[in-house]
Amino acid sequence: MLGIAYGMGSLVRQVVQSFTEDYSPITSKPVPAGTEYLSVKALGAQMSRPGGLTSADLVTCLQERISSVDPRLGSVIELNPEALETARELDRERASGNVRGPLHGIPILLKDTIETTGMQTSAGAFGLIGAPAGKNAPLVDYLIRQGAVILGKTNMTELAGFRGGPAGWSSRGGQTLNPHQPQADVGGSSSGSAAAVAAGLAPLAVGAETSGSIIVPAARNGVVGLKPSVGLLDRNGMIPASQRQDTPGPMARSVFDVALMLNAMSGSDPQDPASVGAPQGIDYTALLVPGALKGKRIGYPATFSKNGESLSVENSPQFSRTLEVLREQGAILVPVNLRMADDSRYGELLFSDVKEELNGYLGKRPGLPVKSLTELIEFNEERDGNAEDHQPLLKEISASTLTPEQRKPLWDTLIEDFRSSIDDPIQSENLDAMVSDFETNSYFAVAAAGYPGISVPSGRDEDGVPTSAYFFGSRWSEPTLLAVAHGYEEAAQVAIKPAL
Repeated sequence: MLGIAYGMGSLVRQVVQSFTEDYSPITSKPVPAGTEYLSVKALGAQMSRPGGLTSADLVTCLQERISSVDPRLGSVIELNPEALETARELDRERASGNVRGPLHGIPILLKDTIETTGMQTSAGAFGLIGAPAGKNAPLVDYLIRQGAVILGKTNMTELAGFRGGPAGWSSRGGQTLNPHQPQADVGGSSSGSAAAVAAGLAPLAVGAETSGSIIVPAARNGVVGLKPSVGLLDRNGMIPASQRQDTPGPMARSVFDVALMLNAMSGSDPQDPASVGAPQGIDYTALLVPGALKGKRIGYPATFSKNGESLSVENSPQFSRTLEVLREQGAILVPVNLRMADDSRYGELLFSDVKEELNGYLGKRPGLPVKSLTELIEFNEERDGNAEDHQPLLKEISASTLTPEQRKPLWDTLIEDFRSSIDDPIQSENLDAMVSDFETNSYFAVAAAGYPGISVPSGRDEDGVPTSAYFFGSRWSEPTLLAVAHGYEEAAQVAIKPAL
């Protein structure tokens, strides 16, 4: 099965390479070395200078870089055929004095679960390749209105990991590799989004998370990933898993660029119950200022678990250094005992949600070869054979029997338990935020609670693989989390580029 997948991934990447060779304009001027790793602010400054970098130059540069680098990485699953013309139009707007905002002319990649006009939205599955979505997801329109150029779609763990298989693998796109170490874990399911940003294939990417799908690949690939509070952003036009936990989120190489993305993506759905009380009209860059950590009360776990053993933070040199940086910047660090919520029925409830919501989505999406989960399983069996079980989770999901009436009280109890496990120490200790070592898996509890979290690079481990600090907090606490994460990032100065 993996042999077939790798072959198809190779074919997809050949198509990407052919596209860039065919569509790169000979009139575009070369861009300076290192442009692919510039921040959004730096790119905007270059574009604002007369005779400077244009959006068309940048798009062409990144298309060529994808053509040369991505066949070894497998992070981009499809390129937008309209990207270059869109960039040229935005250049004309800028020349006429109309700049839509900080993202004007900036290329961005989208995870393959996000509906995009004229492009496939397949979650990496051949069974979902057919007619493109009839319209953009609202968040895509928000980004376009702010001047972003949709560069393409990224590979991902197929069906957000709910097919079963290695992190970063899809039957359509093959295996995405970690650009820092090809043998290292690339994380899932927003694998391609994280790897592409890390490799300088785009300055920005959109990921999506149910449980860890932004945070994990961001940490593994050494980029910044924000998983917002569930309901903060509009979730329409996304292939769903569970409305109790699904959310899109920004991924970039700096906290500031993530905040700029969040500004551009903001807009909640008034019909979404999870959006009740969601703040609107916030500038998420406003608190990203020098000295933001001074006086902030930040909780951290007094102990963490490694290989089943409970250890103190002194046994984690990387996390100890994170705490030292925070303390040096004037943060007040408070050790707390994090209570683990009861997650014994979490998987059962989640799988049952996925069955209902994926069936609903497939039934309404026109032009696909399958209209239900059962048909998708049959499609995969026919295409890939049934000599081995290559879709174990999908079959387990299909076998779920819990009804919506049975699930609701169980979910309500579980979510409240997870929320109180985070809210209680924050309230009792009057904390502004919490920080943990990524390996403590705190992101799981945060995702189950529907709360926000952000992963920020903290260095490399002994094998040269990126490590990460993870900041999280209560619902709607994104402004404070971004400020704390930015303060840490500026003080730690550990942004890392892959050797490729």
